Amino acid sequence: MSDDRRQARTVADLPEPLGKLLWRRHTVYRERGGTVVIRGEDAGRWISLASHGSGRVRIRAGRILDGGTTAPARAETTVPLDGDMTRLAACCRGLLAETAGARAAEGATASPMTDRPRRGPRNGRRRQGTAVLVCAAVVVGLIAVSMLG
Repeated sequence: MSDDRRQARTVADLPEPLGKLLWRRHTVYRERGGTVVIRGEDAGRWISLASHGSGRVRIRAGRILDGGTTAPARAETTVPLDGDMTRLAACCRGLLAETAGARAAEGATASPMTDRPRRGPRNGRRRQGTAVLVCAAVVVGLIAVSMLG
């Protein structure tokens, strides 16, 4: 079996082959608690892998913010380690898609006012024009009333 499809035994076996399946360019690092993080800088996403009981791994996915810091996880799941690497990569891609979908939905519903074109600065001329029209209508109305009756 090829290296990318081999059976994973521990979380330590996962990051490099999984990173290659998910992104062309990626960075792998380990946190203090033993969690492994794979960052896809070009995609602006990250995946973390942590042991979750015997033979299970907890996978969390999130996005990378503009400054390079990681945003909190948007999606997570727990999967068994008995499957092959491509099945695990498919699960990670699903979480990454959820993360991208959440970001798109957040952008669409964040503020309906941001999509509207901004008005120019208000000045008194618009109100003056309205006041002139109202006054003219009142004068015409008074003339009509005085002539008719």
